[in-house]
Amino acid sequence: MKLLVINGPNINMLGIREKNIYGSESFQGLIDLVENTCHENGITVECYQSNHEGEIVDKIQAAYQRFDGIVINGGAYTHTSIAILDALKAVQIPAVEVHISDIFKRESFRHISYLGMACEKAFIGLGLDGYRQAILYLNEKYGK
Repeated sequence: MKLLVINGPNINMLGIREKNIYGSESFQGLIDLVENTCHENGITVECYQSNHEGEIVDKIQAAYQRFDGIVINGGAYTHTSIAILDALKAVQIPAVEVHISDIFKRESFRHISYLGMACEKAFIGLGLDGYRQAILYLNEKYGK
């Protein structure tokens, strides 16, 4: 199985930004968790982070026929980007949405997830462990 893990805006600031919401673990800690989880389960993974909507769209389009699954934390674009939604729908790669915080316990504008409309499952409010669970879910369903 080959997975693409996409992180949107400000996820690269983990451990620096709003520790009361996102915790104190660094972005590198997140990447290590993702890579270790994949390695332990025989999964090839590519991690990608961008603060730019169009670059995320380009990355999703480039994944077509190259990846078996996508784990995506769109950051703030989750709640605003029809362009990323359309890219996910276009490539038809099984996708799972992850949110470190519980978006339903935050501001009302965060309760809408456009990206979730193209994802078959979501792991929300589980901290970084949501990524591990998303990876294992995709591997169990599509990997073997």
